[in-house]
Amino acid sequence: MSKNKKRRGSNQKNLDASIKKIFFKNPNKLFNYKQLSKLLTLSSKENASIIINSLDRLKETGIIEEIRTGKFQFISIKKTVRGYIDINSLGNGYVSSEDFDVDIFIHKKNIGNVVSGDLVDVQLLSKHKKHKPEGIIDAIIERSTHEVVGVVEMSNSSVFVVPSNPKIHFDVFLPKNERNNILDGQMVVVEIVNWGIKKQSPTGKVVDVLGYPGDNQTEIHAILSEFNLPYKFTEEIIEEANNISKQISSEEIKKRRDFRKVCCFTIDPKDAKDFDDALSIQQLSNGNLEIGVHIADVSYYLEKNGLLDREAQERATSVYLVDRVVPMLPETLSNELCSLKPKEEKLCFSAVFELDKDANLKDEWYGKTIIVSKHRFTYEKAQEIIETKEGLYSEELITLNSIAKKRREKRMKSGAFSFEKSEIKFNLDKEGNPTSIYTKESKDAHKLIEEFMLLANKRVAEYIGKQRKPFVYRTHDSPDPEKLDILSLFLKKFGYHLNTSNVKSIASSMNKILKDVKGKQESNMIETLSIRTMAKAEYTTENIGHYGLSFDYYTHFTSPIRRYPDVIVHRLLESYLNQSNSTNTEEINRLCKHSSEQEIRASKAERASIKFMQTKFMKDKVGQKFTGVISGVTHFGMFVEISETACEGLIKIKDIPGDFYIFDEDNFCLKGLHRNQKFQIGDKIRVLVRKVDLIRKEINLNILL
Repeated sequence: MSKNKKRRGSNQKNLDASIKKIFFKNPNKLFNYKQLSKLLTLSSKENASIIINSLDRLKETGIIEEIRTGKFQFISIKKTVRGYIDINSLGNGYVSSEDFDVDIFIHKKNIGNVVSGDLVDVQLLSKHKKHKPEGIIDAIIERSTHEVVGVVEMSNSSVFVVPSNPKIHFDVFLPKNERNNILDGQMVVVEIVNWGIKKQSPTGKVVDVLGYPGDNQTEIHAILSEFNLPYKFTEEIIEEANNISKQISSEEIKKRRDFRKVCCFTIDPKDAKDFDDALSIQQLSNGNLEIGVHIADVSYYLEKNGLLDREAQERATSVYLVDRVVPMLPETLSNELCSLKPKEEKLCFSAVFELDKDANLKDEWYGKTIIVSKHRFTYEKAQEIIETKEGLYSEELITLNSIAKKRREKRMKSGAFSFEKSEIKFNLDKEGNPTSIYTKESKDAHKLIEEFMLLANKRVAEYIGKQRKPFVYRTHDSPDPEKLDILSLFLKKFGYHLNTSNVKSIASSMNKILKDVKGKQESNMIETLSIRTMAKAEYTTENIGHYGLSFDYYTHFTSPIRRYPDVIVHRLLESYLNQSNSTNTEEINRLCKHSSEQEIRASKAERASIKFMQTKFMKDKVGQKFTGVISGVTHFGMFVEISETACEGLIKIKDIPGDFYIFDEDNFCLKGLHRNQKFQIGDKIRVLVRKVDLIRKEINLNILL
C-alpha cells in the first residue's frame, strides 16, 4: 500500500470519527453537511462530497438516520453493541466497540458481576452522560477470567473472598466445603464456579493459597494470577529443554556465515541474564563500515509446534516484574543455549549492514551466522568508555555511537517522536524489600543499541514487505484527532504550542516540547499524557506503518528470547530466503492477536508490581511530609507524584480543606466554588502521607496548605 493511499484511508477514518462524535454530543439535533462543515472548520464547497460520503457510511452502519432529506440525527437506541468493558475504581464501566469511536458509559448500578476485559453486548440508552453514549449490559458474551485473587474474610456464618483488585466490586462467596484449609486474612486464588445473577455474589472454590498480604512472594504470585500469567514451568517442559543438545555440529556451522573472528560484543543491563543481541563492526576495503546486528537463533532450538514451542506461543512474552523475570522460555534456553554469552560459540540470525561515514545505508544481508562475543558490556561501562574515550574496544564503541547518532538525527528529521520517559527502578535488600527508588535515564549507550535494533527491525520488515508476502508487522496507528486537540489545549496552559497541521509538524513540535520541558516539574506528566495520546502498537499481518517511529515498514526481529512474534519473524524470513512461500496466514493472524493481548497483560502486571513496591516503600512513611506534583485530577480528587520517591498518592476531594471543590474537566483542575482557588495538573504542593493500604495498593495523602 502506498503511503499516500494509507494516509487517505486514515483521514477518511478520522473524518468519520469526528462526525460521529458531533452526533454523539448532540443526540437530539439534526445536522446537514453544511452545518457539519462549519463545525469541522472545513470548506463546505471543497469538502461537500467527502462529508456526504461519510454521512452515507454512518447511515449504512446504523449510527445515524436521515430524518428529512439531507438532515441526519443520531439513532438513540440501537439493538446491541458488542465490545470489551473496562471498569474503574469507582465501579463505573466503559465499553469500547469497533462500532463507536467513543466509549459507552455503563453506570455502576448496571455493572453486576462483570469484570474488566469481559466481552459484553450493550443496549444503548436514549439518555447520555456528559454527551457520551450510555448503555446497560444486555449479555456477557465471553469472560476475561474465571479466577479472582483476594483476601479471606471469615465470620461466624459465612466466608467471603474480597478481591485485591480495586476494579472488582463484588465479593466471592465460599461454600462450607471450601473453608477447611484456609485462614482468615490469607490471600487466595479462587475459581468462579457460579457467577450468580445481577447483584448476587459469585460462588468460588479455592485453587491456591498464596500466603499473607504484604509478603513479596505472595503479592507477586497474586499479580501473576490476577493477570492469568504463569509463574513456573511444568516438569515436562523443563525436562524437554534440558534434553536439547548443547553441541553445535560442524555440518550446522558450514551452513552459516562465520563471524567468529570479527569484533563482536553485547551491551545489556547489569542484571541481565539473557543476551539476545550483539553488535559486530569491521572496516571494509572501500572505507565503509560493516555493522552486524546478531540475534540469538531461538528458532533453531524450538521445534515448530513442539512442546516448548507451544508453551512459548501461549506465554508470548517474558514478564519483567520489579524483583524477577518470568521468562517466555525455560532458563536452559533463555539464559544458556540461546544467550550470547562472551567467549562462547553461538548460533545467530543476523542482519548485516554496510554504511558509509555519514550513516547512509549502502548494502544489506540477512542470514544464519555463528559468532563469538568478545566481551559483555553493561550499559554503565559502555557509557563510561563513550564519555572518557578510554577502555576496551573504545574505538569501536565510539564509532558505533557516532553512526547511531547520525541515524537518530535522520529519523527525527523524518518525523519520528522522541519519547524518553524515565523508568522507575528499585534497590532491593536480600529479602526483596525496596530500600530506595530511582529513575533510569536513557544515555548514549542505550540509544546506540536502540538505533541499531530499530535499523534491523525496519529493514527486515521492508525487505519482506516490498515482496508482498505474508509477514508479522509491529504497527502503530496515527493518534485520534480529538485526543490531539485535547493535548494541544492542555499544553497551551503551560505555554507550549503543539502544531497539529500535519504528521511532520506534530512530531517536530512535540519533540521540541519534550526537549524544552526536560528537567521541569511538569516534565514527567507531559511525557505521560503525550504517550497516552498516541495509539497503541500491536502485532498484525496488515501493514499500516509505524506512526511513532515514522516508518512505513516495521517489525520485531531482535528479541526472540523474550517475544514470540520475533520467533515467527525469524521463521518467515528464513522461509523466504530459502525461496519457500508456504505460510499459514490465518494461524499467523491468530498468533499476532494473542501476542498483542499477552503483551498488554504483561504490561499491566509489570505496572502492578511497581505499584506494590511503591506502596511497600511508603508503608513506614505515614505521617511524613513531602513535596509533590499534581499528576492527575478527577471528580473524586487529585493524584500527586511525590518528587522524592516517584510514588503516586491520592488526595480525596472531600479532604481538601477551606472550600468546596469541583472538577473542571475543560481546564484540567479542581476549582474552589467560593475562594476560586485552583489545583491544576503540574502544580507543586506539599503533602502529608495519611494512610498506606498494602492490600489495595493505595497511598492516601493530605494536602498541606
